[in-house]
Amino acid sequence: MVATLLKQTVQTLDKVVIFGVGLIGGSFALALKQQAAVRQVVGVGRTRAALERALALGIIDEIGGDLASALQNADLVLIAAPVAQTEAILSAIYPHLNPHTVVTDAGSTKSDVVDAARRALAEKVGQFVPAHPIAGRESNGPDAALASLYAGKKIVIAALPENTPASLECVSAAWQRCGAVPHFLTPAQHDHVFAAVSHLPHLLAYALVDQITEQPEAEQRFEFAASGFRDFTRIAGSSPEMWRDISLANRIALLDELAHYQVQLQRLQKDLQNSDGAALLAMFSNAQAARQRWIRTIEAAEKPGVGGGD
Repeated sequence: MVATLLKQTVQTLDKVVIFGVGLIGGSFALALKQQAAVRQVVGVGRTRAALERALALGIIDEIGGDLASALQNADLVLIAAPVAQTEAILSAIYPHLNPHTVVTDAGSTKSDVVDAARRALAEKVGQFVPAHPIAGRESNGPDAALASLYAGKKIVIAALPENTPASLECVSAAWQRCGAVPHFLTPAQHDHVFAAVSHLPHLLAYALVDQITEQPEAEQRFEFAASGFRDFTRIAGSSPEMWRDISLANRIALLDELAHYQVQLQRLQKDLQNSDGAALLAMFSNAQAARQRWIRTIEAAEKPGVGGGD
Protein backbone atom coordinates (compact mmCIF):
# COMPACT_ATOMS: atom_id res chain seq x y z
CA MET A 1 0.00 0.00 0.00
CA VAL A 2 3.00 2.27 0.25
CA ALA A 3 4.35 3.23 -3.12
CA THR A 4 7.55 4.58 -4.51
CA LEU A 5 8.95 7.79 -3.10
CA LEU A 6 9.26 10.56 -5.64
CA LYS A 7 12.67 12.14 -5.96
CA GLN A 8 12.80 15.46 -4.16
CA THR A 9 13.34 18.48 -6.35
CA VAL A 10 14.96 21.49 -4.73
CA GLN A 11 12.78 24.38 -5.81
CA THR A 12 11.44 27.66 -4.53
CA LEU A 13 7.78 28.37 -5.07
CA ASP A 14 7.06 31.96 -6.03
CA LYS A 15 3.52 32.03 -4.64
CA VAL A 16 1.51 29.66 -2.48
CA VAL A 17 -2.15 30.28 -1.65
CA ILE A 18 -3.55 28.58 1.45
CA PHE A 19 -7.25 28.16 2.18
CA GLY A 20 -7.36 27.70 5.95
CA VAL A 21 -4.45 29.18 7.89
CA GLY A 22 -4.82 27.17 11.09
CA LEU A 23 -2.82 24.21 12.32
CA ILE A 24 -2.44 22.32 9.03
CA GLY A 25 -2.23 25.18 6.55
CA GLY A 26 -0.27 27.40 8.93
CA SER A 27 2.31 24.71 9.68
CA PHE A 28 2.73 24.07 5.95
CA ALA A 29 3.42 27.77 5.38
CA LEU A 30 5.82 28.06 8.32
CA ALA A 31 7.77 24.98 7.23
CA LEU A 32 8.14 26.24 3.66
CA LYS A 33 9.26 29.62 4.94
CA GLN A 34 11.77 28.07 7.32
CA GLN A 35 13.31 26.22 4.38
CA ALA A 36 13.23 29.32 2.15
CA ALA A 37 11.08 27.26 -0.21
CA VAL A 38 8.47 29.96 -0.91
CA ARG A 39 8.65 33.68 -1.68
CA GLN A 40 5.05 34.68 -0.94
CA VAL A 41 2.21 33.06 1.00
CA VAL A 42 -1.34 34.35 0.58
CA GLY A 43 -3.98 33.32 3.08
CA VAL A 44 -7.69 32.87 2.39
CA GLY A 45 -10.24 31.89 5.02
CA ARG A 46 -13.70 32.22 6.50
CA THR A 47 -12.84 34.60 9.33
CA ARG A 48 -10.93 37.85 9.11
CA ALA A 49 -9.68 37.43 12.68
CA ALA A 50 -7.88 34.17 11.88
CA LEU A 51 -6.30 35.68 8.77
CA GLU A 52 -5.13 38.75 10.65
CA ARG A 53 -3.68 36.55 13.39
CA ALA A 54 -1.85 34.46 10.78
CA LEU A 55 -0.49 37.67 9.25
CA ALA A 56 0.68 38.92 12.65
CA LEU A 57 2.42 35.60 13.37
CA GLY A 58 4.24 35.69 10.03
CA ILE A 59 2.45 32.60 8.75
CA ILE A 60 1.19 34.45 5.69
CA ASP A 61 2.51 37.51 3.89
CA GLU A 62 -0.81 38.75 2.58
CA ILE A 63 -4.53 38.31 3.17
CA GLY A 64 -6.24 37.32 -0.05
CA GLY A 65 -8.98 39.64 -1.23
CA ASP A 66 -10.83 38.64 -4.37
CA LEU A 67 -9.96 35.19 -5.65
CA ALA A 68 -8.83 36.41 -9.06
CA SER A 69 -5.99 38.46 -7.58
CA ALA A 70 -5.22 35.94 -4.84
CA LEU A 71 -4.75 33.15 -7.38
CA GLN A 72 -2.93 35.20 -10.00
CA ASN A 73 0.45 33.59 -10.79
CA ALA A 74 0.05 31.07 -7.95
CA ASP A 75 2.31 28.04 -8.22
CA LEU A 76 0.51 25.97 -5.59
CA VAL A 77 -2.83 26.15 -3.80
CA LEU A 78 -3.36 24.19 -0.57
CA ILE A 79 -6.89 23.59 0.69
CA ALA A 80 -6.50 23.08 4.44
CA ALA A 81 -10.16 23.55 5.30
CA PRO A 82 -12.68 20.99 6.60
CA VAL A 83 -13.38 18.38 3.92
CA ALA A 84 -17.03 19.42 3.63
CA GLN A 85 -15.87 22.77 2.24
CA THR A 86 -13.63 21.31 -0.47
CA GLU A 87 -16.12 21.29 -3.33
CA ALA A 88 -17.26 24.86 -2.68
CA ILE A 89 -13.66 26.08 -2.60
CA LEU A 90 -12.75 24.22 -5.79
CA SER A 91 -15.83 25.59 -7.54
CA ALA A 92 -14.92 29.10 -6.45
CA ILE A 93 -11.34 28.90 -7.73
CA TYR A 94 -12.20 27.12 -10.98
CA PRO A 95 -12.73 30.30 -13.08
CA HIS A 96 -9.46 31.81 -11.81
CA LEU A 97 -7.25 28.72 -12.02
CA ASN A 98 -4.24 29.34 -14.24
CA PRO A 99 -3.02 26.38 -16.36
CA HIS A 100 0.32 26.18 -14.48
CA THR A 101 -1.22 26.27 -10.98
CA VAL A 102 -1.29 23.02 -9.02
CA VAL A 103 -4.00 22.53 -6.39
CA THR A 104 -3.77 20.07 -3.51
CA ASP A 105 -5.60 19.44 -0.24
CA ALA A 106 -4.90 18.13 3.24
CA GLY A 107 -8.20 16.38 3.90
CA SER A 108 -8.44 13.20 5.97
CA THR A 109 -10.70 11.52 3.41
CA LYS A 110 -9.94 11.10 -0.26
CA SER A 111 -12.69 9.33 -2.24
CA ASP A 112 -15.24 12.06 -1.51
CA VAL A 113 -12.66 14.75 -2.21
CA VAL A 114 -11.83 13.21 -5.58
CA ASP A 115 -15.54 13.09 -6.48
CA ALA A 116 -15.89 16.73 -5.45
CA ALA A 117 -12.86 17.71 -7.54
CA ARG A 118 -14.23 16.00 -10.62
CA ARG A 119 -17.52 17.85 -10.26
CA ALA A 120 -15.98 21.23 -9.50
CA LEU A 121 -12.93 21.28 -11.76
CA ALA A 122 -14.18 19.28 -14.76
CA GLU A 123 -11.51 19.44 -17.47
CA LYS A 124 -9.05 21.02 -15.01
CA VAL A 125 -9.16 18.09 -12.59
CA GLY A 126 -5.66 17.02 -13.62
CA GLN A 127 -4.36 20.11 -11.82
CA PHE A 128 -5.68 18.75 -8.51
CA VAL A 129 -3.44 16.36 -6.56
CA PRO A 130 -5.26 14.85 -3.54
CA ALA A 131 -3.09 14.51 -0.43
CA HIS A 132 -3.25 13.94 3.33
CA PRO A 133 -0.47 14.79 5.80
CA ILE A 134 -0.39 12.31 8.68
CA ALA A 135 0.29 14.78 11.46
CA GLY A 136 -1.66 16.94 13.83
CA ARG A 137 -2.31 18.29 17.28
CA GLU A 138 -5.46 18.53 19.36
CA SER A 139 -5.25 22.35 19.27
CA ASN A 140 -6.45 24.46 16.37
CA GLY A 141 -6.03 27.86 14.78
CA PRO A 142 -3.03 29.89 13.65
CA ASP A 143 -1.46 29.89 17.13
CA ALA A 144 -1.24 26.08 16.99
CA ALA A 145 0.88 26.09 13.81
CA LEU A 146 4.41 24.67 14.05
CA ALA A 147 7.16 24.73 11.45
CA SER A 148 8.26 21.29 12.66
CA LEU A 149 4.82 19.64 12.55
CA TYR A 150 5.55 17.53 9.46
CA ALA A 151 9.16 16.61 10.15
CA GLY A 152 9.53 12.86 9.64
CA LYS A 153 5.78 12.40 9.11
CA LYS A 154 4.09 10.68 6.19
CA ILE A 155 2.23 12.55 3.47
CA VAL A 156 -0.14 10.32 1.54
CA ILE A 157 -0.65 11.32 -2.08
CA ALA A 158 -3.70 9.79 -3.77
CA ALA A 159 -2.75 10.56 -7.35
CA LEU A 160 -5.34 10.82 -10.11
CA PRO A 161 -4.85 9.29 -13.58
CA GLU A 162 -5.08 12.82 -14.97
CA ASN A 163 -2.22 14.18 -12.87
CA THR A 164 0.95 14.99 -14.79
CA PRO A 165 4.37 13.97 -13.46
CA ALA A 166 5.12 17.68 -13.02
CA SER A 167 2.03 18.19 -10.83
CA LEU A 168 2.87 15.20 -8.66
CA GLU A 169 6.45 16.36 -8.34
CA CYS A 170 5.34 19.85 -7.32
CA VAL A 171 3.19 18.55 -4.46
CA SER A 172 5.68 15.87 -3.41
CA ALA A 173 8.61 18.28 -3.38
CA ALA A 174 6.70 20.92 -1.40
CA TRP A 175 5.85 18.43 1.32
CA GLN A 176 9.39 17.09 1.36
CA ARG A 177 10.65 20.63 1.95
CA CYS A 178 8.35 20.59 5.02
CA GLY A 179 10.13 17.45 6.20
CA ALA A 180 7.38 15.00 5.25
CA VAL A 181 7.91 11.64 3.54
CA PRO A 182 5.62 11.00 0.52
CA HIS A 183 3.76 7.69 0.14
CA PHE A 184 1.19 6.74 -2.47
CA LEU A 185 -2.22 5.07 -2.05
CA THR A 186 -5.34 5.03 -4.15
CA PRO A 187 -8.24 7.07 -2.72
CA ALA A 188 -10.09 3.86 -1.75
CA GLN A 189 -7.02 2.35 -0.08
CA HIS A 190 -6.48 5.57 1.83
CA ASP A 191 -10.03 5.71 3.16
CA HIS A 192 -10.08 2.09 4.33
CA VAL A 193 -6.70 2.38 6.02
CA PHE A 194 -7.56 5.58 7.87
CA ALA A 195 -11.03 4.46 8.83
CA ALA A 196 -9.28 1.77 10.88
CA VAL A 197 -6.27 3.59 12.33
CA SER A 198 -7.47 7.19 12.60
CA HIS A 199 -11.17 7.78 12.14
CA LEU A 200 -12.40 4.93 14.36
CA PRO A 201 -10.07 5.87 17.26
CA HIS A 202 -11.40 9.42 17.15
CA LEU A 203 -15.00 8.19 17.25
CA LEU A 204 -14.21 5.93 20.21
CA ALA A 205 -12.47 8.73 22.13
CA TYR A 206 -15.35 11.15 21.58
CA ALA A 207 -17.90 8.47 22.46
CA LEU A 208 -16.20 7.50 25.72
CA VAL A 209 -15.91 11.08 26.99
CA ASP A 210 -19.49 11.83 25.96
CA GLN A 211 -20.70 8.67 27.70
CA ILE A 212 -19.04 9.70 30.96
CA THR A 213 -20.55 13.19 30.82
CA GLU A 214 -24.01 11.58 30.75
CA GLN A 215 -23.46 9.59 33.94
CA PRO A 216 -24.78 10.88 37.32
CA GLU A 217 -21.28 10.52 38.79
CA ALA A 218 -19.59 12.27 35.86
CA GLU A 219 -17.86 14.93 37.94
CA GLN A 220 -16.43 12.35 40.33
CA ARG A 221 -15.25 10.13 37.48
CA PHE A 222 -13.42 12.98 35.80
CA GLU A 223 -11.89 13.94 39.15
CA PHE A 224 -10.14 10.60 39.42
CA ALA A 225 -9.27 10.15 35.75
CA ALA A 226 -5.50 10.00 35.29
CA SER A 227 -2.88 9.39 32.62
CA GLY A 228 -4.50 6.33 31.04
CA PHE A 229 -7.76 8.20 30.47
CA ARG A 230 -5.86 11.27 29.29
CA ASP A 231 -3.84 9.29 26.76
CA PHE A 232 -6.83 7.34 25.43
CA THR A 233 -9.06 10.40 25.07
CA ARG A 234 -6.49 13.00 23.99
CA ILE A 235 -7.76 13.10 20.43
CA ALA A 236 -11.26 13.96 21.66
CA GLY A 237 -9.79 17.45 22.08
CA SER A 238 -9.59 17.80 18.29
CA SER A 239 -11.97 19.98 16.27
CA PRO A 240 -15.55 18.59 16.50
CA GLU A 241 -16.50 20.24 13.22
CA MET A 242 -13.58 18.67 11.38
CA TRP A 243 -14.26 15.20 12.76
CA ARG A 244 -17.98 15.44 12.07
CA ASP A 245 -17.13 16.14 8.43
CA ILE A 246 -14.53 13.36 8.27
CA SER A 247 -16.89 10.82 9.84
CA LEU A 248 -19.67 11.59 7.39
CA ALA A 249 -17.34 11.76 4.40
CA ASN A 250 -15.86 8.32 5.14
CA ARG A 251 -18.95 6.77 6.66
CA ILE A 252 -19.03 3.63 4.48
CA ALA A 253 -15.54 2.49 5.45
CA LEU A 254 -16.09 3.71 9.01
CA LEU A 255 -19.32 1.74 9.39
CA ASP A 256 -17.43 -1.36 8.29
CA GLU A 257 -14.75 -0.75 10.92
CA LEU A 258 -17.39 -0.08 13.58
CA ALA A 259 -19.01 -3.41 12.76
CA HIS A 260 -15.68 -5.21 13.25
CA TYR A 261 -15.09 -3.36 16.50
CA GLN A 262 -18.54 -4.27 17.80
CA VAL A 263 -17.69 -7.93 17.21
CA GLN A 264 -14.54 -7.43 19.25
CA LEU A 265 -16.50 -5.75 22.06
CA GLN A 266 -18.95 -8.66 22.09
CA ARG A 267 -16.01 -11.03 22.35
CA LEU A 268 -14.68 -9.06 25.32
CA GLN A 269 -18.09 -9.04 26.94
CA LYS A 270 -18.41 -12.80 26.56
CA ASP A 271 -14.92 -13.39 27.99
CA LEU A 272 -15.72 -11.23 31.00
CA GLN A 273 -19.07 -12.89 31.56
CA ASN A 274 -17.36 -16.28 31.49
CA SER A 275 -14.43 -15.07 33.64
CA ASP A 276 -12.23 -16.41 30.83
CA GLY A 277 -8.83 -15.11 31.89
CA ALA A 278 -6.99 -17.15 29.29
CA ALA A 279 -8.98 -15.58 26.45
CA LEU A 280 -8.47 -12.08 27.83
CA LEU A 281 -4.74 -12.69 28.23
CA ALA A 282 -4.49 -14.00 24.65
CA MET A 283 -6.20 -10.89 23.27
CA PHE A 284 -4.22 -8.47 25.40
CA SER A 285 -0.92 -10.20 24.61
CA ASN A 286 -1.61 -10.19 20.88
CA ALA A 287 -2.47 -6.49 21.01
CA GLN A 288 0.62 -5.67 23.06
CA ALA A 289 2.92 -7.54 20.67
CA ALA A 290 1.35 -5.87 17.64
CA ARG A 291 1.74 -2.42 19.17
CA GLN A 292 5.35 -3.07 20.09
CA ARG A 293 6.11 -4.14 16.50
CA TRP A 294 4.43 -0.97 15.27
CA ILE A 295 6.47 1.17 17.66
CA ARG A 296 9.70 -0.43 16.48
CA THR A 297 9.01 -0.31 12.76
CA ILE A 298 7.06 2.92 12.43
CA GLU A 299 7.48 5.31 15.32
CA ALA A 300 11.20 4.59 15.70
CA ALA A 301 11.72 5.86 12.16
CA GLU A 302 9.92 9.12 12.89
CA LYS A 303 10.81 12.10 14.98
CA PRO A 304 8.79 12.38 18.20
CA GLY A 305 5.46 14.00 17.48
CA VAL A 306 3.60 16.73 19.30
CA GLY A 307 0.32 14.84 19.57
CA GLY A 308 -3.14 15.33 18.20
CA GLY A 309 -5.42 13.99 15.53
CA ASP A 310 -4.33 13.26 11.99
